Amino acid sequence: MSQLPQKLQKFYPRRHWICFAVMLLGFIGLFARAFQVQVLESSQLRSEGEIRQIRTLPVKPVRGVIMDRQGEILAVSTPLDAITADPRELRKAGPDLERLAAALNIPLKQITSRLDLLANKKFVYLRRHLPPDRAQQIQQLGIRGVATQREYGRYYPAGALAGHIVGFTDIDDHGQEGIERSFDNHLAGVEGQKRVLIDARHRVVEDVESVRPVHHGRNLLLSLDLRIQAAMRRHLRKAVLQNQAAGGSAVMLNCDTGEVLAMVNLPDFNPNDREDITAGHFKNRAVTDVFEPGSTIKPFTLSLALAQGVFTPDSRIMTGPGVHYVGGRRIRDIRDYGDLSFAEVLIKSSNVGTAKVALEMAPEALYNTLSTVGFGHITGIELPGEQSGRLLNRERWLPVDHAWLSFGYGLSTTLLQLARAYGVIATEGMLVPVTIRLDAKTQPGIRVLPADVARQITAMLERVVSEGTATRAVVPNYRVAGKTGTVHKIKPGGGYEKDRYRSLIAGFAPVSDPRFVLVVMIDDPKGGKHFGGEVAAPAFGHIMADALRLHRVAPDALKSTLEIVARSSDLRTGA
Repeated sequence: MSQLPQKLQKFYPRRHWICFAVMLLGFIGLFARAFQVQVLESSQLRSEGEIRQIRTLPVKPVRGVIMDRQGEILAVSTPLDAITADPRELRKAGPDLERLAAALNIPLKQITSRLDLLANKKFVYLRRHLPPDRAQQIQQLGIRGVATQREYGRYYPAGALAGHIVGFTDIDDHGQEGIERSFDNHLAGVEGQKRVLIDARHRVVEDVESVRPVHHGRNLLLSLDLRIQAAMRRHLRKAVLQNQAAGGSAVMLNCDTGEVLAMVNLPDFNPNDREDITAGHFKNRAVTDVFEPGSTIKPFTLSLALAQGVFTPDSRIMTGPGVHYVGGRRIRDIRDYGDLSFAEVLIKSSNVGTAKVALEMAPEALYNTLSTVGFGHITGIELPGEQSGRLLNRERWLPVDHAWLSFGYGLSTTLLQLARAYGVIATEGMLVPVTIRLDAKTQPGIRVLPADVARQITAMLERVVSEGTATRAVVPNYRVAGKTGTVHKIKPGGGYEKDRYRSLIAGFAPVSDPRFVLVVMIDDPKGGKHFGGEVAAPAFGHIMADALRLHRVAPDALKSTLEIVARSSDLRTGA
């Protein structure tokens, strides 16, 4: 083996010493760091261990937007923050609790009592629905155990205009009334979860990972037309005030689709400001309250007589002397109309004539007709609290019950049911499902009335507006069909109030190609008038005129209607 060069032989011992020295210094450094960690910095690192914690937090979904058919926003979520705390940590905050109480504008005793009550919990709300900038100011106080959590509050741009339809949510964003309630699952979305790194002040340092993705709520498009809604509310309010009434309701439907275009109840409420509102104001009375419909039922009684061939539009009925007795009970008209044609029974709104027509047919036939057009059954509208109304059990009918039912007593209905029933006449005999959704799957209507009978009744209803009890419902340049009604209010214990009424009108336009069905009810007018033709008909005419104009529906009666209005002063604007 050859000899290494002399320089290399000298280098090897030196290299060994260098390696040994480096290793020795390394061990010394490790020992020093261990001493520092275990002894000198142990308390500091324990503190940092507390600071750097992984938490799993909820990710709140954004609730879907509710819009009208034109895309106008009716309900939208706005970002807010909640002030939260870990009671175990906050109890250690000492004097900082006073600063926190002052910042939250909450009595200190209230906070300490809450912390004592929830001492074993890890989470508690201190304040909800604060503006984000205000919540940030509170978090910047740096108080131990206090944090913020993103949440959302609901805002209703239309306010009281659509309050009964849209409804509202509670503080946890759950639907409580109206569309917010009935479509809660659709609008709410699904909460997600994420892991985050937080510091000692419970501030999120960084997002670590998504545990479960958040699914935001879906938007909802309603059939409501906010323009018609505004016009309806304006004219209904005017009628209520002018007649010193307790309230009023109105509903408008699209004849062909059954879509609700407008629905108003007065008194109403603003869902943005509910502090001083009683629960009764939240009811959508167009679907929750039932009443006897009075003379607005007469077209369906007469339609049965035509369908069975018992009468024709030219048949004659003696109504004199304006009083008729059935089973010893009196039925009367507001005057003696004498001999009337079949059509005039409806035009004059004769109770006696209608009862005589009904008594020529079997009681079950009238019951079945009213049931078939929807009375006694819910419409299935996507709104909470809908009532079905009531049809008296036909097995217990007396002859007078048969007579009373023919002109709208002895049954109860909602305003929406009445509107749907008039839609049957407007569509020449088709019962069309009603809906509040614009994007709902259209359900085909079913025939419940012969088309020729519906056309005959429509012709009579047009004469009611042009020459009968509803002349104040006239719409210039349009043919309008309608029927008025006036009913005594029912006493809470049974029987009828002597001087308290509901004033009604139901109808549709234009007659040549019906687009809109409208029902108006004024509750308990006290201004000296109470007949439907006097109290409800003017509002009907104004609302219908605005709807036809807004939807640019072509006039079907270009001849001036001033003659009709002039004749109205000589005609009874009664039931």
